[in-house]
Amino acid sequence: MTTIRGTAQRTLAAGIVLALGGCALQAPPAAVAPGAPAQWQASLPHNGKLTDLANWWQGQGDSLLVELITDAQQASPTIAAAGTRIVQARADRIASGARLAPALDATGSVLRTSQQSAQPSGTTSQAALQASWEIDVFGATRATRDAAQERYDSARALWHEARVSVAAEVANQYYALRTCQQLQAVSEQDAVSRRDSARLTQLSAGAGFQPPANAALARASAADGASRAIEQRAACDVNIKALVALSSMPEPTLRQKLAASPFVAPSPVAIAQLPAQTLAQRPDIYSAEREVAAASFEVRGAQAQRYPRLSLAGAIGKGNIRAGGSSITASTWSIGPLAVSLPIFDGGRRLAEVDAATARYAQAVLKYRAGVRQAVREVEEALVNLASTDERSGHAKAALEGYRVSFVATEDRYKNGLASLIELEDARRTRLAAENTALNLERERSAAWVALYRAAGGGWNSSNAIAHNAP
Repeated sequence: MTTIRGTAQRTLAAGIVLALGGCALQAPPAAVAPGAPAQWQASLPHNGKLTDLANWWQGQGDSLLVELITDAQQASPTIAAAGTRIVQARADRIASGARLAPALDATGSVLRTSQQSAQPSGTTSQAALQASWEIDVFGATRATRDAAQERYDSARALWHEARVSVAAEVANQYYALRTCQQLQAVSEQDAVSRRDSARLTQLSAGAGFQPPANAALARASAADGASRAIEQRAACDVNIKALVALSSMPEPTLRQKLAASPFVAPSPVAIAQLPAQTLAQRPDIYSAEREVAAASFEVRGAQAQRYPRLSLAGAIGKGNIRAGGSSITASTWSIGPLAVSLPIFDGGRRLAEVDAATARYAQAVLKYRAGVRQAVREVEEALVNLASTDERSGHAKAALEGYRVSFVATEDRYKNGLASLIELEDARRTRLAAENTALNLERERSAAWVALYRAAGGGWNSSNAIAHNAP
């Protein structure tokens, strides 16, 4: 018994020494500089401070938009798939972490034997606990566990990225529909105006005050206006069906809520911090950074596979033998073997795996930095578009007001016989184009705000979102 106890102590001491040596080899991955510029090159809107974007939709004062986004996020297969990836990543993390601890299995068996001899029949029953442990001397298993943890965090960040993407897609579709409805109202008013002009021209031509050609031109203008109104109404119906598909809200319900809810233009998003601080709010950038860390751990794991492996096993059990009316019970236990596996020749397989892991790490770094550059581009483009719409907005409103006044004056002159029908139609087309330009400019502005919301991360923050909100 003394010899066995001494062997167990020496085995444990050797395992501790090797494990401590392995801990010295493991180090966290080095941080990778994202390469973000020191400041934004485009002008910042309103020179405000960066606000929490997470509640931006609620702050718009448009309850229907919030409802549509909520419904779409619940019905989105993209978000559901991201949630599934989280579950799989969590399972991988748990499995890789479990390999650091000893494995314990329970076994049991019953055997009945009968021999054609003088020996009596017997029953043998056994129950045992068997333990095995691969001691992670050089950190290979720890590297696998840490890589799985990084990918788990990456998967949770991508779940938030999917939610931001769905919210932005719904908002863009919603604002496009609202603009379409405004354009439809303009086209219907224009169609009514053209129809009235055609009616008056027909009466005037019938009385002989105008040539038949003017009546034909007026009728053609009225038909063109009616066609434009029908086309615009169809475009709005298509937009409604797109929203139905995104949100899963029944179309009759959506139409009722659209009719009952006033349109609210999107409010500003203030961005004034440095690019590196703003981009820290993007879940896709955080995810790419976690992928770099995971790839770094995988390099360490591949390197550790080239070193010796140490494993320890043990068992404790109890057995019973019954034969010829007698019963014998015995208990057994064992520690060992303490086995060491030393790789000598593998045809270069382990070295090739290290090279492959190193290449994947380099690819992850390049992908991360490219993602940062793309994120900077998206923010800058949104800022440029916002600045452009700001500068053009005043000119578009002034042009629209002037063309409206000109059309009213030309229409009055036409009714009094002081202007030709061609002049009236030219003024009408110019006014209609100005109306459409002003409305499309507002739509462009809404799209730029949504793009800035998405480019700035949608209010996601790694310090709290990863800990609380992901499934």
